[in-house]
Amino acid sequence: MQKIGDVLKKFNPLEDKYISREFQAYGIYLAEELRDYKHRSLYIRLAKTIPRAILEKALSFVKDARPKSRARLFMWKLKKLRSGQE
Repeated sequence: MQKIGDVLKKFNPLEDKYISREFQAYGIYLAEELRDYKHRSLYIRLAKTIPRAILEKALSFVKDARPKSRARLFMWKLKKLRSGQE
């Protein structure tokens, strides 16, 4: 998890003019890590509504694997973590 001060240090008002909240920056980070920039609004919503610890576990699971579709595996693992099956 990043501190708000760290996010604000990296914030460039000319480049990131539509990102004004920390969860938006984290959603964009998820989209970039999963190589699914087309669905960045989905990841922003997930970053806003789902606890960060669950998102971090799912992301680390995807980083350790070598799937065909990172986004699909992330959503599958996220579903498992949210239902408590881990």
